[in-house]
Amino acid sequence: MTQLDTRSVHAGRDDLTALGVHVPPIDLSTTYPLPDVDSGGTSYDALAQGNGPDGGSLVYQRLWNPTVARFESALAELEQTDGAVAFGSGMAALTACLLATVAAGKPHVVAVRPLYGGSDHLLSTGLLGTTVSWAGVTEIGTAIRPDTGLVIVETPANPTVELVDIAAVVRQAGDVPVLVDSTFATPVLQQPARHGASLVLHSATKYLGGHGDVMGGVVAAGVEWVGRLRQIRAVTGGLLHPLAAYELHRGLQTLPVRVRAQQASAAKVADWLTAQPAIEKVHYPGLSDPQELIGRQQSGPGAVLAFTLTGGYAAAAQVAASLRLITHAVSLGGVDTLIQHPAALTHRLVTPEAKPGEGLLRLSLGLEDLEDLTADLQQALNSLPQRAG
Repeated sequence: MTQLDTRSVHAGRDDLTALGVHVPPIDLSTTYPLPDVDSGGTSYDALAQGNGPDGGSLVYQRLWNPTVARFESALAELEQTDGAVAFGSGMAALTACLLATVAAGKPHVVAVRPLYGGSDHLLSTGLLGTTVSWAGVTEIGTAIRPDTGLVIVETPANPTVELVDIAAVVRQAGDVPVLVDSTFATPVLQQPARHGASLVLHSATKYLGGHGDVMGGVVAAGVEWVGRLRQIRAVTGGLLHPLAAYELHRGLQTLPVRVRAQQASAAKVADWLTAQPAIEKVHYPGLSDPQELIGRQQSGPGAVLAFTLTGGYAAAAQVAASLRLITHAVSLGGVDTLIQHPAALTHRLVTPEAKPGEGLLRLSLGLEDLEDLTADLQQALNSLPQRAG
């Protein structure tokens, strides 16, 4: 098998030479001609049930789109799964997974915090008919019930970038499928399916797109789950738009280069932050990895970090507002460095006992010069009131 960097460039493009083109075509058709009524109906049945076109008519974009399928094929190749299913956003992708488990008569979910705030809120409200048991990483096995349909973890976790041992979670889960949100790691640093995960979820809006200009979500999985998720996508209309699929597929080509460069900056910024007196703690796997998962599960510590200021909320708000180069905005994984206050923004709707600390800021490193980034952080930290003594 070729190496990941090579697969990132060529995955989903194997037929381009035969087509006589150098970049993938974009199919924007919302509907497709039918050869006759009977074959059209047969194709409709197959696609609506979650199967591929298999040589038949594509019928309608909500059921199947070739440009979306190219991106899915490429992502599945990088994640080393049988297939993948792409959606209009990361939350739409998670929604489909939850609807699938409810439809299977297994509405109970065991989840480990921290999770992305939107995921946490969706599970806590039970809007989709699920119930949730929040468990520590060593309590998953005891939290599982006969009606448990999924175990959900995020590693690295949002926003504190804590790492979860996927293989250990899978062992505890037994026959219950494990869903891993691997958005922060990307396939470059981690392939959860290799460690037993049944479902690998990405907010493709982040690193896969990589430029802050496209929204999407994708779940990589085995054949059975792919079929179930396609069926739900077809019925609910959650398909990723073809133009977005094209951009995400293009983003995969530079993904390894971007992630490794951003990771290198994150490691240096994390070291730099540990020496700043206004900072109480820096959260970054490159500084502390008690389970020794770096190298065993994840090839590197990633490009997101968080830090807690000694001055609490007031200090965090002051630093975020004082930055000039670094953008104060939610999201992550783009080519520019972003900072945000999780408790006030992405995790605002999380219950108080699980909400991140008021003094915590999350930093997603981009591709800017390291000295420029630390200079901007320094001037923002210098804006804080000086403590006496």
